[in-house]
Amino acid sequence: MPRGETAKKQQTHERIVRTAAAAIRKHGFDGISVADVMKEAGLTHGGFYAHFESKDAMLAEALDEAAGDAMGRLAKAADHAKPEAALDATVNAYLSDRHVTEVERGCTLAALGSETGRQSPEVRRVATRRVRELADLIERQMPEWGKTSRHEDALGAMCTLVGALLIARAVDDPQLSKDVRAAAKRLIGRGTGK
Repeated sequence: MPRGETAKKQQTHERIVRTAAAAIRKHGFDGISVADVMKEAGLTHGGFYAHFESKDAMLAEALDEAAGDAMGRLAKAADHAKPEAALDATVNAYLSDRHVTEVERGCTLAALGSETGRQSPEVRRVATRRVRELADLIERQMPEWGKTSRHEDALGAMCTLVGALLIARAVDDPQLSKDVRAAAKRLIGRGTGK
């Protein structure tokens, strides 16, 4: 394949993955079809297999893209804060009003957690790797990073964050949504010795 065609195919592939990444966060794994993703990406359904072996292969790449995007935003929040405030910045970014409302740009664990366990092994491998990365990101922001107990604290903080976001998105009472997130922030602060 000539170089220009290879670059164009790669750009098209990336467009499909980005489209699928937003779609799975918004509609869930089972809430999208190959035809819908291809149409949203401005392509025909027939071109799908030139880019992916299967729908599961597309879902695995889409999950990886979506999780990486969300992780990048959290990492930026920590990077822009003073070292002693990095954990608070990460927690505040994760539990922000914006993250509650922008499901299609947010955390894949909160958007897809209960569905992910029923997906193919290749999708679950991506989820496992990204869960570890999120826990590591949180742990690096904690006081006394590197101690064995900090890893456990980071896992607990991650579970608290994901659960709080999931509940905040599920309820139709804005005040309850805020209260859930405030309680999670306090709990994480106590767990980190703050």
